[in-house]
Amino acid sequence: MSGLMKVSSNPHIRAAITTNKIMLSVIIALLPTTIFGVVNFGTNALILVLATVASAVLAEWCFCKICKKKSTIGDLSAVVTGLLLALNLPPSAPWWIAVIGGVFAIVVVKMLFGGLGQNFMNPALGARCFLLISFTSIMTNFDCDAYTGATPLAVLKEGGAVNVYDMVIGKTAGTIGETSMVAIVLGACFLIILGVIDLRIPGTYIVSFVIFLVLFSGKGLDFHYISANLAGGGLMLGAFFMATDYVTRPITKKGQYVFGILLGVLTGIFRVFGASAEGVSYAIIIGNLLVPLIEKITYPKAFGRGGEKS
Repeated sequence: MSGLMKVSSNPHIRAAITTNKIMLSVIIALLPTTIFGVVNFGTNALILVLATVASAVLAEWCFCKICKKKSTIGDLSAVVTGLLLALNLPPSAPWWIAVIGGVFAIVVVKMLFGGLGQNFMNPALGARCFLLISFTSIMTNFDCDAYTGATPLAVLKEGGAVNVYDMVIGKTAGTIGETSMVAIVLGACFLIILGVIDLRIPGTYIVSFVIFLVLFSGKGLDFHYISANLAGGGLMLGAFFMATDYVTRPITKKGQYVFGILLGVLTGIFRVFGASAEGVSYAIIIGNLLVPLIEKITYPKAFGRGGEKS
């Protein structure tokens, strides 16, 4: 018999899908992006992926062992966290950065708050922001054997010209997993077909971001500029794989639309008016922190006896 406590009234809908199956689906969906990143950036990218995943899984196992809890590494959520963090690292970063990030994501952001389902922000993005603050020079250095110089978004922000086709394919500088828009969308389509995610959050996110650019970037309806912003940076990876995280997104449908709009506006503010060319990570984390408020204002009103009085 299940030892889980019932925290809501009936009816209860039971489904065959499990956390393990959902996480496995996400891992499979991330494979095109991961494989492209390793092929594109070389051996060090593979080392970072393996180091981040291994450190995340080991950190969760050790935490459960020390706290005398049942091991939870079998649900594969630690693997997903490690993989997402690795895809957000520069390909030239040293291996110890991956290890520190993996441990921080699991221990500080996830397990200290109760484990899967209790964390208040996306662990991978929490760790990435921690690394950005702690090791800024390393985390903003995208030079590697394959590419040198600034990322396309940085060039665009300085008024330079970028090749949108290369950005869509992924032949540009950037983090391991953010460069190939094709690989990211391919994995996202896999999750959508399986029903693991839907387009409420990513669709609203992308549309609201585009509208913000048209209204406030000073470029108007410049398709080249808009396309470059969509293909560049972590927008697509964040929209489909991190903003849709079950734990840190709103549970209400209206809330998910509000969440998507909030992320689009915040990303637009950071990219257009901020000092950095990026902003997706901070936008999603701020959005995560505001989820309780979003759910409070979008939660359906009770009806019938004892419901809200008119």
